[in-house]
Parts: sequence; structure tokens; C-alpha cells
Amino acid sequence: MLSLAEKIERNFHGSPLESISSKVLRGERLTRADGIKLMMSNDLLAIGQLADYVRKQKVGDRTYFINNAHINPTNICECLCSFCAFGKEEGHPEGYILSLEQVREKVIKARKQNVSEIHIVGGLYSRLSLDYYIELLKTVKEEMPQVHIQAFDAVEIEFMSRTARLSIEETLLKLKDAGLGSLPGGGAEIFNSQVRQKICPNKISGEKWLEVHRIAHNLGLRTNATMLYGHIESAEDRVDHLLKLRELQDETGGFLTFIPLPFHPKNTKFSSLTGTTGYLDLKVLAIARLLLDNFDHIKAFWIMVTPKVAQISLAFGVDDLDGTVMEEKIVHDAGAETPQYQPRKQFIDLIKEAGRIPVERDTLYNVIKEGWEDE
Repeated sequence: MLSLAEKIERNFHGSPLESISSKVLRGERLTRADGIKLMMSNDLLAIGQLADYVRKQKVGDRTYFINNAHINPTNICECLCSFCAFGKEEGHPEGYILSLEQVREKVIKARKQNVSEIHIVGGLYSRLSLDYYIELLKTVKEEMPQVHIQAFDAVEIEFMSRTARLSIEETLLKLKDAGLGSLPGGGAEIFNSQVRQKICPNKISGEKWLEVHRIAHNLGLRTNATMLYGHIESAEDRVDHLLKLRELQDETGGFLTFIPLPFHPKNTKFSSLTGTTGYLDLKVLAIARLLLDNFDHIKAFWIMVTPKVAQISLAFGVDDLDGTVMEEKIVHDAGAETPQYQPRKQFIDLIKEAGRIPVERDTLYNVIKEGWEDE
């Protein structure tokens, strides 16, 4: 009987992707040219087969999810990116700021669901001081001392440091002392400066985003990485973005997972765009697995790609489906039609039906429970 590697070698013999498959089977690092060739290829099943092979070699058949809750402290934002439907100007009738007591109420609700992670991101509003965010973290910890807080993307961290007139390092240390456990990956968008100027001209540069994560890693804070795709970026832009993440991971080893985020155009300044297809979503996830050889985990964020595509992505290099979430505003403001909550049992069923082993994890990928053979 042929081994999986031998089957792949036979399947790719004479294929336009044969040289890439040979590198993958030998464990060699793919190049920029390889990445662009994959992005331009229409052979989705072949790309998926290679990504699934790498996934199996790296993490086996475990598929992870987390029981978590999202809190968005404010939607008032001084950045107002063209692709964002969440942020509101100061004085907008739909603008809000959560008081610490409102935050506490949300945490108490999350505690009843026994979540292991509270995920916090929001708008950039200079009237909210660093002290507000420090007290917010302390409020969460008062109600749930053991919970892991993943909060404030690199854009928020840089904004807080600027408004508080502190260095990035000083800001992160203050937040860490108050209970910050790790950083989410938001704000990366696409690193290409020309594209960035069109979609988020008021946001920090890609280089600054990488710098914030480098500093966080050096302080012992693990972080996630993301890429927003399916707007006006090119295939080359996507590959370059992935390679910059790979380069920083080589340097620090601080990234936990990579999450490609498909653009949702509804209610944004790019509402004339159609949004991504399931075909593109699967391709980007698979290519991320192939190019990001130093990332252990590739996540399909079910809220953005739908649970059905997320389930299929388990055959395209993905080993994580994100979490129960409980409440999500940012993507839903941009027209996402998925639910704002997915119970644990649904993750278990999706994963088992795909022939994988469901694993509930914490933020740092420590196993909370594995298997559910009797459920």
C-alpha cells in the first residue's frame, strides 16, 4: 500500500505544481515565487491536498476550538477605515462606550458559560485613557481571576501608548500587570503600503504593526496574526504579507496562530465589492498552511467564513475553528449573516463529522478536554 507521501508524489507527477509538491514532501521552505504560483493556480483540490498533508505532519488529527466571549468596549473610533462598518464618529447616534459596570455584567454572563477566554477589541477613542483600559482588565479579573484575557490589537496598543505618552513597551507592561494575557491579531489588514493608504490611511503602518508584535513577544506575550483579503489587494500582496509574518515568527516564535479574514463589504465604503467566495477562502487558508511553515496553527474563523466552509477547511490545512464567541459586533456590522454564538456541541459535531478529533483548548493551546467519544 502506498504511503500518503507516495500518493501525493504520484498525483502531482507532471502537474504544474509538481516542483512545489516535491518541496513540501521534502520539508523545504516555499519561496515567494512558489506562493504566487499557488495563489494564481486554479487547482484548489491539489493545493488543499498539500496543505492537508502539512497539517497532518504538524498537528495530527486534532482540531481545536475555544469556549470564549467577545467584549467590544466602544465603537467610537478616530480611525474610521474605509473597510470597517463597526467604527462610528464621536456624536454618532449609534456610538457607545461601555461603563466598567456594563463590562462587569458581560463578564458575569460569560462566567455562567464557563468560558476560558475573554476577547476584547474596540475603537480608537482618545477620551478613553489608558487608565480606563487598565481598570477594564482589572474588572474582568475581579469576576474571573483564572480567565485568560486576549485584548487590544496592535493598532489599539500603539494608540494607547501615544495618548498616554508612553513607549509601546511601557504600555504593554502596564496592561500585562493589570491582567492582559495575549494580543489578538487584528489591525494587520494588508501590509502593502499603497493598498493600506487606500483602505485604512489613518491606521499604523504594517511595519509598526510588526514592531508592536515583536515587542509583545519579547515581553513574553503571545499574539495572533491575521490578514484581511478579498478587497483591492493582489495575489502578490497576500504572499508578501504572509512572508513578513513568517520572518517575524522566525525571529521571535511568538505567534500562536494565523487567521485569514475574508473582507465583508456590506455597510462599508467598498460596498460595491462582492465579497469573497468559498473557493478563495479555502485557497487562502491552504496556502497559509503551506507558506507559514513555522506556525503550528491555522484558524478558520467560522463567523467570517460560515460554519460550513470552516468545516470543509479542515481538509485544506486548518486545525482550529475559533470559539463559541457569545457576542460579536464587528463582522456582523459589516453584514455577516452567521450567528453570534455557536455552542460547544456544534463544534464537536462539525469536527467529528469531518473525521477529526475535537479538542477544547485554552488561548495558549493547552488542552481542556479532548475526544467526546460518547457525545
